[in-house]
Amino acid sequence: IFDQREMVAAHRSLPLGSVVRVTNLENGRRIVLRVIDRGPYGRNYRKGTIIDVSRGAARRLDFIRDGLVRVRVEVLRVGGETGR
Repeated sequence: IFDQREMVAAHRSLPLGSVVRVTNLENGRRIVLRVIDRGPYGRNYRKGTIIDVSRGAARRLDFIRDGLVRVRVEVLRVGGETGR
């Protein structure tokens, strides 16, 4: 069950279970998230959105009010890989 307070994200092509570091380029805040869903789609995707983050993650990255901000996404672990 999806919990909007968790540190999770949706990405169109990364395998589910992947772990990424997302950095808000406007303020330097960064957080590690797990990819649990597919997206973004629709209007945000057409605007160039590459990742959707949960409300909890957006709050910690400090862009809950802005909605869309420029971020850097670094893949730390690709889903399906064994080990750490």
